[in-house]
Amino acid sequence: MALDPQLKENVTARTTWIRGLFILLFAAIYSVAEILIVAVVVFQFLSTLLTARNNTQLLRLGRSLAEFIKQVLLFVTYNTEDKPFPFGPWPDIDVAAAPSSPKKVPRKTTKKQAPPEEDE
Repeated sequence: MALDPQLKENVTARTTWIRGLFILLFAAIYSVAEILIVAVVVFQFLSTLLTARNNTQLLRLGRSLAEFIKQVLLFVTYNTEDKPFPFGPWPDIDVAAAPSSPKKVPRKTTKKQAPPEEDE
């Protein structure tokens, strides 16, 4: 039984196998990026908790990591041929969209309510 020539060509295509290797590499890189995102979230929460302000550097790092993860996912799902960092440039975040100064986190104020009056 002969193998369909088109199938044989697809299975033996070098570019497909190279793409597969890149997908494996970026799957590992994605796992590291996930850990970094969790760390940024935890540190940003702690920073906000202690200072009542967002940490600007963490905001920018979080934004660029999110963009990097987006690029990785687009590549591994075949939505783009552009390889993410380290085979392409690190994502250039929109500086205008990233806050340039720490913003004070709004706090809810709670008023103590007087206990309900009892009827005599």
